[in-house]
Amino acid sequence: MRRSVGGGDRWRIRLASPWWRGGVAVLAGALPALAFPEPSLWWWAYGALVPWLLLARSAPTGRRAALDGWLGGAGFLLAVHHWLMPSLHVFIVVLAALLGLVWVPWGWLTHRLLHGRPGPGRVAAALVLLPSAWLLAELVRSWQYLGGPWGLLGASQWQVEPALRLASVGGVWLLGALLVMVNVALAVLIAVDGARTVALAGITAVAAAAAGVWAWVPVAKETGTARIAVVQPGVIQGPGPRLERSAELTRQLAGRHLDLVVWGESSVGADLTAKPALSRRLAELSRTVGADLLVNVDARRGERPGIYKSSVLISPHGPTGRRYDKMRLVPFGEYIPARPLLGWATSVGKAAGEDRHRGTEQVVMRLPGGLRVGPLVCFESAFPDMSRALTRDGAQVLVVQSATSTFQDSWAPTQHASLAALRAAETWRPMVHATLTGVSAVHGPRGEPVGPRMSTDTSAATVYTVPLGEGTSPYVRLGPWPVYGALAALAAFCAAWGVRVLRRPSGR
Repeated sequence: MRRSVGGGDRWRIRLASPWWRGGVAVLAGALPALAFPEPSLWWWAYGALVPWLLLARSAPTGRRAALDGWLGGAGFLLAVHHWLMPSLHVFIVVLAALLGLVWVPWGWLTHRLLHGRPGPGRVAAALVLLPSAWLLAELVRSWQYLGGPWGLLGASQWQVEPALRLASVGGVWLLGALLVMVNVALAVLIAVDGARTVALAGITAVAAAAAGVWAWVPVAKETGTARIAVVQPGVIQGPGPRLERSAELTRQLAGRHLDLVVWGESSVGADLTAKPALSRRLAELSRTVGADLLVNVDARRGERPGIYKSSVLISPHGPTGRRYDKMRLVPFGEYIPARPLLGWATSVGKAAGEDRHRGTEQVVMRLPGGLRVGPLVCFESAFPDMSRALTRDGAQVLVVQSATSTFQDSWAPTQHASLAALRAAETWRPMVHATLTGVSAVHGPRGEPVGPRMSTDTSAATVYTVPLGEGTSPYVRLGPWPVYGALAALAAFCAAWGVRVLRRPSGR
């Protein structure tokens, strides 16, 4: 008698094919992207990794599970960064395949701990080690020369108030670790019969941690407000017309009793030292509104050959001499890593034809009223350590000057603006995210939204009454301690595994 093949059997047969399994791994890795803006299905992050975990767990060998980790990582990066495809074309696939390698240990470790019928001990280890391996992958890819920390899993929780409270304790890293722990526990509840009590204990521990932070950890104390205007000229072609529109919007702010006016990235296209007439014009705008202007100059500098992106503070008397040169540049967008080797990327996409130059140190700028402002430029708001360093240096307000017009109709503007909530919550300092073409947004010292967001179809100058925060958050004081804990846990596992291998009889 011929036996019919059920749906589950058909899937097992298909997953036995390397090609089918590879495709499923890429799709499983891409699923968490839906938790990020623009879909912003934040709740999806609490189970989005489960299919990927179950796939790696079911692999016939650890080597195959490592491959599942690699392909899933590539799928995740492609999905989160898909808006780069018009600029990088096929090269984005090469980059995703390269960076996906950082998830190889995660895939292998998933198989090692959850394959077959793991007991409570292995499941308990998985609840600690798999989040640790995930943080290790995120840490490695967060290196600025590998693309930076865009799309960290914890960043998907930017609009969840309890999560922002947790971010003030352990940063985006703590959120990512807890999300992975919940996903591991759910995967165990689905697939492992004998250790469900341990999985439930893991979920309970996450809930208890969130409740404990909510109940006992202090929050930022508000110590007053600052009135800050954001000038967003909108989609305008060319630096000249863009500057004219920015100046027109700025003049409309006269009499609004402002502390600072912020323009977006590349809002000024000429070196102010070489264009004294332009400097005088910006000073006149500052006098008109009665507040300093923070502009962003994207130009070749005379005294130091090369193009810099610089935040420059303009007073009613002209440039104040306070300038911050962007330190962390966008790979391929503002420079090409190892240009002699990878320079061919300019022929297949919109990669940088000439490398920008880097600044050497972060700067805190003091306004006439005493307010201390810490500027960042665009991509730099993705780096938690930069906003933490500015806060430790005394910044009371963090300001990001950005431009995402190249990706205007994609997920990029909303993804970028969402980072302001996390950086504000981590540091207990408000963050002003000012762009040329949207999305511009302001978040208070607890990560809460302040005033209206300016969407990508807005051309306006908006005044925000920004609450100021006081005190030092646990994250600013302690740094990325979840990463240190993850490295310690993985080191202990590797040491224990090494001892077991050495003690194994040589005949086995």
